[in-house]
Amino acid sequence: MAVDSPSPGQPVRSVCPYCGVGCGLQMLPPAADGEKGEAPRPWGTRGDRHHPSSLGQVCIKGATVGETLDQDRLLHPAYRARLDQPFERISWERAFDLLTARINTTLKERGPAAIAIYGSGQFHTEDYYIAQKLLKGAIGTNNFDANSRLCMSSAVSGYARSLGSDGPPCCYEDIDQADLVVLIGTNTAECHPVLFQRLAKRKKRQGSDLKILVIDPRATATAAIADWHLAIASGTDLALLHGIAHLLLQAGSIDRSFVANATEGFEAFEAHVAAWTPARTAALCGIPEDDLRAVASLWAGSSAVLSLWSMGLNQRVEGTATVGGLINLHLLSGQIGQPGCGPFSLTGQPNAMGGREAGGLAQLLPGYRSVADASHRAELEQAWGLAPGSIDPAPGLSVWEQIEAMEAGALDLWWVAATNPLVSLPHLERVRAAVSRCPMVVLSEAYAGSETAAYAHLLLPAAQWSEKQGTMTNSERRVTLAPAFRHPPGEARPDWQVFAELGRRLGHGAQFPPSTAADVFAEFVALTAGRVCDLSGMSHGLLAEAGPQQWPFAAGSDPTTTAKRLYGDHRFATPSGRARFLCDAPLGLGEPPCEAFPLVLTVGRYLGHWHTMTRTGKVPRLKAMHPEPLLEVHPSDAKRYGVDDGAWAQVSSRRGSVAARVQITERIRPGTLFLPMHWGASQEKACEANLLMHELFCPHSRQPELKAAAVRLEAAVQESGEMGV
Repeated sequence: MAVDSPSPGQPVRSVCPYCGVGCGLQMLPPAADGEKGEAPRPWGTRGDRHHPSSLGQVCIKGATVGETLDQDRLLHPAYRARLDQPFERISWERAFDLLTARINTTLKERGPAAIAIYGSGQFHTEDYYIAQKLLKGAIGTNNFDANSRLCMSSAVSGYARSLGSDGPPCCYEDIDQADLVVLIGTNTAECHPVLFQRLAKRKKRQGSDLKILVIDPRATATAAIADWHLAIASGTDLALLHGIAHLLLQAGSIDRSFVANATEGFEAFEAHVAAWTPARTAALCGIPEDDLRAVASLWAGSSAVLSLWSMGLNQRVEGTATVGGLINLHLLSGQIGQPGCGPFSLTGQPNAMGGREAGGLAQLLPGYRSVADASHRAELEQAWGLAPGSIDPAPGLSVWEQIEAMEAGALDLWWVAATNPLVSLPHLERVRAAVSRCPMVVLSEAYAGSETAAYAHLLLPAAQWSEKQGTMTNSERRVTLAPAFRHPPGEARPDWQVFAELGRRLGHGAQFPPSTAADVFAEFVALTAGRVCDLSGMSHGLLAEAGPQQWPFAAGSDPTTTAKRLYGDHRFATPSGRARFLCDAPLGLGEPPCEAFPLVLTVGRYLGHWHTMTRTGKVPRLKAMHPEPLLEVHPSDAKRYGVDDGAWAQVSSRRGSVAARVQITERIRPGTLFLPMHWGASQEKACEANLLMHELFCPHSRQPELKAAAVRLEAAVQESGEMGV
């Protein structure tokens, strides 16, 4: 594999592999990296001032990412026939023999539907694309899903329902130009810190000229800079948005020209929100009616409203509907497609956007196409050299449906790549039982010892970011080239190369000719020509020379750092060209509190950690920032349930119990508890928050409601870890 060898002391330009902000990094080579007889030294990191998305800023995770590259790596393929056996090192040749034998047997005896892959926003776009070509094309099943299902699929569905296509219409420059920024369902300060610092610096400079509204049951670090913090009851976001719409309509604070010329469904929407009076809305949301009116007045009086959201909206049984409710407000006020305004979803994973572009969810095909669309399937079959009808017209299994399929004995092979679902999925005891039933579980992973590895039969060492060349797309649709600037350790290989080699061994050599990552990207972007996500003018060479570029970027486009917004002409990707008002009735939480489980548990993230800590758990500085998970409890709840600050408490749901150290704080709304989700069973301070969460999901996006579960609270003496089910 080609590896760029930096000149001594010269930095390598790349992109951060953590969150969806997509910050530019300059990686600083260690003096003795790779020399015989010396242990590898960490690569240094600094922000890339020339990257247009981050302008030289970097958070603590990005600043320490070089320290993770050689820690506890998975170096060689390994196999065991049964989970009660130890792993034995095998060759890649043996690994491919095992994979081809299992797949060929399954195809013969049960068909392609008994095979599934669960991928990750840690993939490069090239990995995503070849995985789609292998599974949805060559093998013939759409059972590819990714951990984007857990964080961004409601945004995908929400954009598509309202605007006709996925794709955030905004860009980061809008943070600098909005006069009202609404942050709803996002703790941006901890989950997207570089964007938050950009907003905080502007607020410090401009004071009252910039208004910030935060909507969150917790008074997070994000809320600290807000003019208004609306601590609504968990699960009432959609009702709140309808209540604001009611007040905007009542006051006549709408853009009637935009509504008439660029939207459809307004009359039905107007009738729908008429019932959401201020009194009804405020009572359901648990806020003063005056606060609701003040927030509606803020929106009405602002000429450029930018809304930012993340998993707090998406991880709901009504996640797609709530995204639609937020977009409704932008349509009412004409606040879309212009500088400083629009509905802007903040992506959780570094390349979740690239995965969406490449078709990396069970209902998608590359280029923002749908498996349900016959013309879309035909376009891909022709491009991939497949017989007509090769691509299944039915959406594949989402990740929770994959769990249910294993539970029912319907999957012969489950392949997990670059993610750790045995921590991140809900109802973990049910997941463990289901996965244990699968005859062959394959795990492609860069790091050894993850919780998912305990349930795998075949381990494949993966080359990660820094060791393979590829591209990533951030939340503002900006594509950055991530070069390979170090050699993969041991026998680690890029995921796309493994998928392509397997395709050849399964008899599809014409679809998977020998190629480079640049060749794969060129093939992929050609398929986006004329689509909303048109990247057809990009190449690895152009990105290396001109730097990161934002799509749409059609063939023949000139490189630029100028911001690009979607829908500036107010023509949308629907058949009519009009954006749609949606009329979804608020349903509330999938599992509301009750007498036996009277509290709501919500989960989230800490600034210094990343997902299930496979990287950040190896950095002493980050572990010192957050040495253990803390259970946030409001003082009134602490008194009522007899728990003390710094003591241990037991949190129980219908699915199990965990223990955690209590942090009594008024930052959280009464009746609500908070736990971080990072600590899995392998961590020293194990506290498996997702053990408690239910698996109910949004009917449109199939995204689980990982943000809320009904629980009870009591004092405990056990110091940490799972306490039984």
